[in-house]
Amino acid sequence: MEKNIFKLDNEQLKAIARSFKEKVEKGLNTENAEIQCIPTFITPKADNINGKSLVLDLGGTNYRVALVDFSKSVPDIHPNNGWKKDMSIMKSPGYTQEELFKELADMITGIKREEEMPIGYCFSYPTESVPGGDAKLLRWTKGVDIKEMIGKYIGNPLLNYLNEKNKIKFTDIKVLNDTVASLFAGLTDNSYDAYIGLIVGTGTNMATFIPADKIKKLNPADNIQGMIPVNLESGNFHPPFLTGVDNTVDVISGNPRKQRFEKAVSGMYLGDILKATFPLEEFEEKFDAQKLTAIMNYPDIYKDVYVQVAQWIYTRSAQLVAASITGLVMLLKSYNKDIRRICLVAEGSLFWSENRKDKNYHSIVTEKLKELFDLFGLKDVTVDIKSMNNANLIGTAIAALS
Repeated sequence: MEKNIFKLDNEQLKAIARSFKEKVEKGLNTENAEIQCIPTFITPKADNINGKSLVLDLGGTNYRVALVDFSKSVPDIHPNNGWKKDMSIMKSPGYTQEELFKELADMITGIKREEEMPIGYCFSYPTESVPGGDAKLLRWTKGVDIKEMIGKYIGNPLLNYLNEKNKIKFTDIKVLNDTVASLFAGLTDNSYDAYIGLIVGTGTNMATFIPADKIKKLNPADNIQGMIPVNLESGNFHPPFLTGVDNTVDVISGNPRKQRFEKAVSGMYLGDILKATFPLEEFEEKFDAQKLTAIMNYPDIYKDVYVQVAQWIYTRSAQLVAASITGLVMLLKSYNKDIRRICLVAEGSLFWSENRKDKNYHSIVTEKLKELFDLFGLKDVTVDIKSMNNANLIGTAIAALS
């Protein structure tokens, strides 16, 4: 291919950043907007975090359990990366809440505890947070469909179930999204003016803190004040300047007209973009970002044109992420002009992937961020992009102990 159909110039990226900012503002003010902006009613501590909590982390196919102890200067996680269990069984037709709770409880009952403690529950499915720290399940994703749980509370029914099974009880439970957990993990360094949680892996999403008075859709009767953690659900953003190839990927996906940003950016879809670029050629069925980066890293065994297009798709993904971060920083800066240093905790295999022949993904994001910040007059703002081991376990424990 001679022409790079995926190339975005800085004027286009500026327009994407402005569109992202406007749509986040709309999501903060109205229900069911394109960028949903779901408030999380947990006020995390930024300092004086102390005590032990049990952390449950239920992702797409894996389940982790860990004890997190904040009594020392550095949070202690036992065991190091948590006890793990494959939870593909959740996708079985007819799978029930009772079966799920039993699977979750089996790993917990084997853990030795000498004291009561709270639970932090990192739940990586769309939920509506409610005051008090629980959340209602909005819908299942990732091939799971336990119908009886939709629209119901996630936390307290599980807490009651576990307290029936364990002699030493759990005091309470806080439910949060994995992106919000990454956001909270940044609070282990309280020297920043603002915080962002970002995931770019199989899917993509962002979370940040927004002043309550800027979230017009909050119920005034709840009298909520201060900085509110907001799960943007930014994968549903529909950016301008997508291509006909992106439209093809959207049409053949299981959820057309939804998650357009995610379909242009995340690991689950980058391989589909490459395949759709060459509709008359045969590729293996499972073709994700890992395969895409393999093409770039081992160019000698692939067609030159595949290597070239893979690089274009990879670069565009990183630049779209940089544009979305820029839009969010512009919004945060409009609320507080004194913001100078921002901590961004980035999670996800794609974000930290390596490109042996050219720039790594996070380097592309960092370089484009600097360019866009200069163009928007944000030269006084620096974003520290951090990789943290077990960010969601640490962030979830902060939620439990707050």
